[in-house]
Amino acid sequence: MNWDQIEGKWKQFGGQLKEKWGKLTDDDLTTIAGKRDQLVGKIQERYGIAKDEAERQVNDFSTALDQADTTKARRVGH
Repeated sequence: MNWDQIEGKWKQFGGQLKEKWGKLTDDDLTTIAGKRDQLVGKIQERYGIAKDEAERQVNDFSTALDQADTTKARRVGH
């Protein structure tokens, strides 16, 4: 799933985002509004990690969403 798709469905992913990054508040998620760079920055701030680590985590999250979407599509297609 590309980031434009994630941004478009941002509110739908709120629960998954808070599950992965529990230190993010509802206000954080509203402010971020699906903007990848803002998510990376807020993860850096809340968790005190380097930018490259925050970017890796966001990439992993995006990849996991993509895999889940692919798995769902396979199940529906059968």
